[in-house]
Amino acid sequence: MEKGRGDEDQWVHDSSIDYKGRTPIRSSTGVWKASLFIIAIEFSERLSYFGLSVNLIIYLTKFLRYEVKDAAKSANCWLGVTTLLAPVGGFVADAYLGRFATVLFSSLVYVLGLSLLTMSQLVPGLKPNTSLKLHTTIFFTAMYLISIGTGGHKPSLESFGADQFDDDHPTERRLKLSFFNWWNLGLCSGLLLGVTVIVYLEDTLGYGLATIILTFIMLLNLLIFLLGRPFYRFRIPQGSPLTPLFHTFAAAVANRHLSLPSTADQLYEIQNSNRFLRHTDKFRFLDKAAIFEKNQQSKRGSPATRSPPPVFELPPASVYALGAVAMIISVAFYEKLLVPFLKRATGNERGISLLKRIGTGMAFSIVGMVTAAIVERKRLRVAEAEQAMTLSMSVFWLVPQFMVLGLGDGFTIVGLQEYFYDQMPDSMKSIGIALYLSVIGAGSFLSSFVITLVDHVTGKTGKGSWFAKELNDSRLDLFYWLLAAINGVNLGVYLFVARRYSYKSVQRRVGVPAGSVEIDCGGAMEEP
Repeated sequence: MEKGRGDEDQWVHDSSIDYKGRTPIRSSTGVWKASLFIIAIEFSERLSYFGLSVNLIIYLTKFLRYEVKDAAKSANCWLGVTTLLAPVGGFVADAYLGRFATVLFSSLVYVLGLSLLTMSQLVPGLKPNTSLKLHTTIFFTAMYLISIGTGGHKPSLESFGADQFDDDHPTERRLKLSFFNWWNLGLCSGLLLGVTVIVYLEDTLGYGLATIILTFIMLLNLLIFLLGRPFYRFRIPQGSPLTPLFHTFAAAVANRHLSLPSTADQLYEIQNSNRFLRHTDKFRFLDKAAIFEKNQQSKRGSPATRSPPPVFELPPASVYALGAVAMIISVAFYEKLLVPFLKRATGNERGISLLKRIGTGMAFSIVGMVTAAIVERKRLRVAEAEQAMTLSMSVFWLVPQFMVLGLGDGFTIVGLQEYFYDQMPDSMKSIGIALYLSVIGAGSFLSSFVITLVDHVTGKTGKGSWFAKELNDSRLDLFYWLLAAINGVNLGVYLFVARRYSYKSVQRRVGVPAGSVEIDCGGAMEEP
């Protein structure tokens, strides 16, 4: 008994490893000797983030000559992208890179962004009073690099700090509660100094000095973070968390006809960790995923001896994330780089009109469907050559079409949202948004109808339906070509109608003591 307790005090058995890949020694790794290094880099990241973000609108209006509304929109866009990148960073850290590697990579990107920001302030040819256009491009490139750095830091660093405490050890479990207090102290200290000292330096001595200080502090704390590597406890990434989730749902559906055992201890439990969630009576339908009949076990082999999926296996559904990433890139590129250029070229405050933006996105959708058709035809040829259900083609063949469609959504979706809001009367703004949502819903229903119609028609040709039971017997490439053609016709009709569309224009009445003054804004007057 005493020997077991001594072993528990000497070694850490919580599935973590040390920097050499061995079981960590408790006395020389983890707890405060490791977490203080982590708190230090969190301090520097929060110092930089708040030191730059709280003054962003002021900088845009004062140095980049933005109007206040445009500056607010740009700042909100930057904050939104920064926030949206956090789930991506957390997913990458937990599933693939690991938390230490994600923090390290994010810190390097952060330093790159700060260095570029410093160059834009100090290099004579890059200053705003020398070349405003070039300075604006470099400035926003630097700020979005900082967004990427923040997106990796926020979800990964705090969890990596908490990993330094063993929940199964009573002393370390109590210390872990104190860690979160000290963590927030470091965070708030960085915030406080960022919105006071750094902002003061920006306003009085210039942004150049402030960015030099922020870059130096981030580099110093990155070095401190790396010096702590021998003391850290690392967790090996387990692959995408979505994969077992989808497997669970699929197994539960497949076993829906089976009866649940009388007690939960008869359910199968994967023994890949010494820590697992306790069974509860909630979502009992999912318990059926853990039922194995004897005939199933004989076909599949013993469930405890099955090999885990590869760590870097990408779930098919995760490919949809590429479209979201592409849409973020599209919106950021449009807002920060394309709009300023188009404003000067066209004189339109939006850069291009709403309908042109929507039409551009529709053109992207045609390219996306053509790309999908080409890739699917390539997949069918590989299937014919290999005669196998599981092909050697990488899932990354799907990247181009999802990226193109995501770029198109950045034009079409955002354009539609703004159109249905902007072009409706003031008393019908909410209805306008509802109409926009209903259009998307109608498109989903129409898509189902097209699939049904195509399946019915092609099934009578004697060559088999384009939607066969087996994927390799289907002709989805022809269906994608059909969608490309439909989108082409749709774009032609859209251009015909759009060229004849008249944008809403208003005439405002401004009340004064002697009566009222009508301000002509280029159209028929709307009643107040």
